[in-house]
Amino acid sequence: MSNQSLRVVGAPRNQAMSFLPFTWPRFFTHLFLIVGTVIMLYPALWMLSASFKPSDQIFSDPGLWPRTFTLDNYINGWNALDTSFGVFFLNSFIVCILVVIGNVFSCSLAAFAFARMRFTLRGFWFAVMLATIMLPGSILIVPQYVLFKSLGWLDTFLPLTAPKFLATDAFFIFLLVQFIRTIPTELDDSAKIDGCGPFQLYWRILMPLSLPALATTAIFSFITTWGDFFGPLIYLNDQSVYTVAVALRSFVDSTGTSDYGAVFAMGVLSLIPVFVIFLIFQRHLIEGIATSGLKG
Repeated sequence: MSNQSLRVVGAPRNQAMSFLPFTWPRFFTHLFLIVGTVIMLYPALWMLSASFKPSDQIFSDPGLWPRTFTLDNYINGWNALDTSFGVFFLNSFIVCILVVIGNVFSCSLAAFAFARMRFTLRGFWFAVMLATIMLPGSILIVPQYVLFKSLGWLDTFLPLTAPKFLATDAFFIFLLVQFIRTIPTELDDSAKIDGCGPFQLYWRILMPLSLPALATTAIFSFITTWGDFFGPLIYLNDQSVYTVAVALRSFVDSTGTSDYGAVFAMGVLSLIPVFVIFLIFQRHLIEGIATSGLKG
């Protein structure tokens, strides 16, 4: 009898807890968020729709649902240049993977030094590192170009990837420092008692505990590198080493016609890797930012 009473009384309570009460402020908040989402997604949806339309219907038919579906834009765009667009995707993936590895390893090492090690003028060098965030990248491009040209690195991936192995992204260092500071120092003391040196402490203790911040660093590195246009445009002149961003610009220049359908088709394909990465790792991205920001 008591069990039945619990089920009868408990059912409405659980059902009530699963639904929030209706209020007008909550309604208008959700309505505002939905409208804002539609506005932000409309350009991407329009480009996706245009990629399946014949070129003569892209602007004459502004609706999101094409009257005529065609895959010719993807076929023509993929083979429009002398080099297949697959090569550009491969180049972008190579650059992104190297940048991710370089940023995760070098920035985590620098963050470990600032967060755990004691050395002379540590606070001063940390402030200098943070000050580099305020430096516009455009003022460094000329000396960097002269340096890389003297090293013979032009038309290679080295100017885009080698600096990442030297902890040049201060934002990621700061993010990792904030996260490492949330890890109790008692773990360091225990590891030192067990005979761990500085590198063992970094590799075996702190890095496994810093996975959310490392995942955030990797995701941001991939997304920003995949969409980077200025760097590859400056250092890459040979079409065989173009990344996707530069290839899209070259694709427009090479056609000499208004074949917007092919351009939109390649633009849609270029968005897929970023979209997939964000969908798969969005939980780690939010966790890493929230933990570093709230507990730092």
